[in-house]
Amino acid sequence: MSRQRRTFTDEFKLQMVKLYENGKSRADIAREYEITPSALDRWIKNHQDSGSFSAKDNRTEEENELIRLRKENQRLMMENDILKQAALIIGRKLDVIRNNTHKYSVSAMCDVLNLPKSTYYYYVNLREKEVHEAEEAELSKEIQRIFKESRNNYGTRKIKKELEKLETKKIVSRRRIGRIMKRLGLVSNYTVAQFKPHKQTCNEAPVKNKLQREFKQEKQLAVIVSDLTYVRVLNKWHYICLFVDLFNREIVGYSAGANKTAALVYEALSRIPTNLNDVKMFHTDRGKEFDNQLISDALETFGIQRSLSAKGCPYDNAVAEATFKIFKTEFANQMNVTSLEQLALELSDYVNWFNNIRIHGTLGYLTPVEFKQQSL
Repeated sequence: MSRQRRTFTDEFKLQMVKLYENGKSRADIAREYEITPSALDRWIKNHQDSGSFSAKDNRTEEENELIRLRKENQRLMMENDILKQAALIIGRKLDVIRNNTHKYSVSAMCDVLNLPKSTYYYYVNLREKEVHEAEEAELSKEIQRIFKESRNNYGTRKIKKELEKLETKKIVSRRRIGRIMKRLGLVSNYTVAQFKPHKQTCNEAPVKNKLQREFKQEKQLAVIVSDLTYVRVLNKWHYICLFVDLFNREIVGYSAGANKTAALVYEALSRIPTNLNDVKMFHTDRGKEFDNQLISDALETFGIQRSLSAKGCPYDNAVAEATFKIFKTEFANQMNVTSLEQLALELSDYVNWFNNIRIHGTLGYLTPVEFKQQSL
């Protein structure tokens, strides 16, 4: 079945170029946004040369033919080299014995071929050691790749699950993974001590906690929860608001701004890519950014029921608290941004990764989008 051709807007192409210019590798951009590296390179070149994405490819037919011939020549040289090495192996005494151990005894075959048994077992053990070292090197490479693609966040549990998803389905113990991570110096962001700010006093609004910690929801957008956190931009704090769907822990709305206001919450609410009439309940803590007339009017317009945590009880909003713990560890504490524009770009990129690529233990080690697709 042929893959359907995709089209990209100039806005999307510009966002990809800015991600690359801000230091994100082309391989990560291509993999996470499912675009080809050649397309990304072409966008970058067009943007640098003319500032427009409509620039034509200047490569001539002769140049394309030359590249094709070079690749074909390289492939033929590789095949020739491999066949030569294979020809040298065929017929060796050790291989003859190894290929017939299921039919004859090693001792008898060594006598026939005039080969000491000690020599045979020496090379067998040597071969097993080489195979083990090769497997260890390949496994180390996969672990390092998975760790890097997780943005230095995954521990042994999630790396173990990702290894099982490979085509070769590598079954590896967490202890072995931990040993390899220690040897490679791979330290998860979650091992770093984090600052825990003192919570300010909350308001005394009469709205009750109608969610009652029913964090497991069976329907999409039945309940969305939210909270705010801060990120330093140069020498000033900026703020981020996230909306999380309890159904699959997906970040459905987000915003970033210089001030911690109700307008920031309203912007995140407005970015939810669905009909807001489908949202049944909105649960938060008692911060004044959430409990105010602007948000109340918006919720009333779309018929969304409000729910507030009990005074001074973060457990009533545990999913939002846990999501923001993840967010601060994986994003806020790792960022070094210099402008609100860059913060918004990096936030958009993280939300895409969080929803489409990052696996979640509470979802059976699926991504939020995978969980939603399987459930619906």
